[in-house]
Amino acid sequence: MSTKPLNILLADDDFDDCIFFKKALEELKVATHLTTVNDGEQLMDYLSLNSEHLPSVIFLDINMPRKNGLECLSEIKQNERLKNLPVVMFSSSNSRDQISKLFKTGANVYIHKPSDFAHLIQVIHHALPIATEKIVENNQVKYILNW
Repeated sequence: MSTKPLNILLADDDFDDCIFFKKALEELKVATHLTTVNDGEQLMDYLSLNSEHLPSVIFLDINMPRKNGLECLSEIKQNERLKNLPVVMFSSSNSRDQISKLFKTGANVYIHKPSDFAHLIQVIHHALPIATEKIVENNQVKYILNW
């Protein structure tokens, strides 16, 4: 049985959200290693420079400076080396059009950012196994987690 930690990459420009995400992970009974980047350009640079050690899952905020989450998602899914990485998109928006566009671009999970810490723990707890399961390429199931 492997005890290798789940390698999580969080891309979010909100410092407080990053701290809450880290604390929420600590509340879960799952071994994780969290790396954070603060904007889309940093995310894409990180993925390029760490191609031998890609994350198990990416949590990607939609509204970020320099390069937004949708642009990053599109680049990730068009890149042969990165396209199979599970991507969990999250935002404070609940726009059906935006969510539809994210899934068409290749997002595996969409999370409406919860307003309190307890719900954040629940959302991450549910998103991790969904995002990291092996999904058949032509039969992808999309998930929306909304608290």
